[in-house]
Amino acid sequence: MTPDEVRAFLTEGTRTGKLGTVMKDGAPHVMPIWFVLDGDDIVFNTGADSVKGRHITGDGRVSMLVDDERPPYAFVHIRGRAFATENPSENLEWATRIGERYMGSERAREFGERNSVQGELLVRLTPQRTIARTGVAD
Repeated sequence: MTPDEVRAFLTEGTRTGKLGTVMKDGAPHVMPIWFVLDGDDIVFNTGADSVKGRHITGDGRVSMLVDDERPPYAFVHIRGRAFATENPSENLEWATRIGERYMGSERAREFGERNSVQGELLVRLTPQRTIARTGVAD
């Protein structure tokens, strides 16, 4: 996929990302996330005390997969660094955008307010490597 095709794929509908981190003992940890794009960055929220929140603030190396589970199948895999902040006003803005994407405009503000309280992180994943394929079943 071209960079424009990757962007279109990542922003289509309500596909979730599967975020991968590594536990202290080396075991993999993968959880679904809701996200939006800001330029090339992937933006999402998570709790500071969640496993992924602790991994991001501790190490920052992550990978994320977004896939289309319908034939002919396609995926985008991103590896990079994630950086977290706890700025409530910035968090409200982005959590509301994420809420609009996944829950619709009528519930966006509700989602934004729920995910911009103390203890919630705003995370930016800056891609360092992207692998994207479409028509993988061909």
